[in-house]
Amino acid sequence: MSRHQSLDRAIEISTMFVVCDRVMTKTLELRIAKRMARLGTETAFEVLVKARALEANGRDIVHLEIGEPDFDTPGNIIDAGCDALHKSFTHYGPSAGLPQLRETIAQYVSETRRVEARPEEVVVVPGGKPIIFFTILALVEEGDEVIYPNPGFPIYESMINYVGAKAVPIRLREEKEFRLDVDELGGLINDRTKLIILNSRASIASSTQTWNRSSPCSTSARCCRCAAAESNCPARSAIAISWC
Repeated sequence: MSRHQSLDRAIEISTMFVVCDRVMTKTLELRIAKRMARLGTETAFEVLVKARALEANGRDIVHLEIGEPDFDTPGNIIDAGCDALHKSFTHYGPSAGLPQLRETIAQYVSETRRVEARPEEVVVVPGGKPIIFFTILALVEEGDEVIYPNPGFPIYESMINYVGAKAVPIRLREEKEFRLDVDELGGLINDRTKLIILNSRASIASSTQTWNRSSPCSTSARCCRCAAAESNCPARSAIAISWC
């Protein structure tokens, strides 16, 4: 039975009632929401499980499935974490992250990305997937279209389908060094386009976009404005840039 079929099945819960010294059993049905059938999986983790099993049997494995370093956390980071625990950084903090951390991140992004970032624009989250999901959930309506890079993060397509939108892939081709084809991108944008996901350095393909006025990212922004103007829906399209 497939995963989606199993999600469609009702989960039966048996409840016991005691009435006048008699035990009565009633079967209730708890049905999973239909949208759960549109939720995909991160297949890289499935491959990781199999790879770990091979390692446990003595095989020498080069891991290409999970995007993490091939070395353990450096000692100075471990020491800093332990020091924070000893200094009682163990309580609730601001939901957007500690102010000092947000200031440091804003400064780093401003210096390395050549864009002005302010601390109040920074939100600290536990990994990339939650903020990608929150962005799609906040901006995309059912029936909208979202353009996303392919190959890319499986979570893109999964979350787009989950909210009831249409996932529109744009191919990252080897002959273009896995960078966006601006002409192809322009051809995909229409009055239903709500979001364009740009990823640099690209997850999986590891390509890097160039960031100047004629770059794919700058051109895509102009394409979005043109598409919005042509469809008489000003500022309808948006762009999300996911840094990897």
